[in-house]
This record gives sequence, C-alpha cells and structure tokens, in this order.
Amino acid sequence: MAAKKATKKVKRKTKVMSKKRTIGKAARKRTATRRKKPAKTPAKKAVRQSTADKAKSRGTAGTPKPIRTRAPQATKPTPSRPATPISSEQRIGIVTHYYSHLSVVAMQLEPGATLRVGDVIHIWGHTTDFTQKVESLEVNHAPVAEVGAKDDFGLKVNAHAREHDIVFKVRS
Repeated sequence: MAAKKATKKVKRKTKVMSKKRTIGKAARKRTATRRKKPAKTPAKKAVRQSTADKAKSRGTAGTPKPIRTRAPQATKPTPSRPATPISSEQRIGIVTHYYSHLSVVAMQLEPGATLRVGDVIHIWGHTTDFTQKVESLEVNHAPVAEVGAKDDFGLKVNAHAREHDIVFKVRS
C-alpha cells in the first residue's frame, strides 16, 4: 500500500509540471503577437506622395532644406594663467607630498632658501594657485620657527596642494 501512494504522488507532480509547460507556451504566444509592430497604412503613404508631388510641382524636389544655424556670438578668450609668477616672489621649493587628511604638505627647499613662521608663501601648480601666511612648521613632529634647505618638514596649508607644485616666498 505504501508503494501505491508513492507512485500516485509522482504522477501528480508530472501532471502539474506538464500543465505549467503548456501555460508557458501559450503565454509566449500571446506576448509574441503583442510585440509585432502594426503595418503602415496606405493612407499615410498617400499623404507622403502628395507632399512629394507638391514639391516637384514647385521645382524644389531635389534641393535640400537649409539648416538653421545660430548666429555667431562674440566669444571672450579664456584668461590664461601667467607663465611666470609675479616678480615680487622668489622660488623657494617644491611640494613633495600632500597629506589630505591633515591638510599638510611636505616640502623640499632649494639650496640657500629659508622659511620662517609668519612668511607669506604662494603655492602654484597645474590646478593650484593660492597664497597664505605660514602659521606652523614642524620637523619630525616638533614645532619649529625656521627651516633650512636640508630639513625635512611639514607645513600646514589652507587649500589643497599637489605634488610638484612650486612654492614661492612673497617679498613684502
């Protein structure tokens, strides 16, 4: 008796699966008929022919329509950045690294250059151009008042700087 029950369950599962397959095919047929584009009506073709005939009768059938263009406007030349900085500035070094989470730059000074707290510097580069007063200098995490060419130091900046930006000291 247990064997008969098991066979009945298997038969029921196959019947249900076969019903799903037939329903799926019918649904596919319905969606396929909906997707077809309707054929163009002859009335639309007649309208197109009549406008073409009108153009032929006017003698403008082969000439293209003029393209509408906007009147030329006077354009201002984009202001270009100066190739060299202002003459009142002295190049003192370049930015070697920028720490964005601290807003600090690591700089390398040129030989003979010095930098003190209170000096005004101008940082200039591809996308950088700002001037600020030096508020803090640090060598090995210790604040200092003055740095020389051989010192590895950090400088707190007010704006974003990039590596290879040039640093100038503004003469006052």
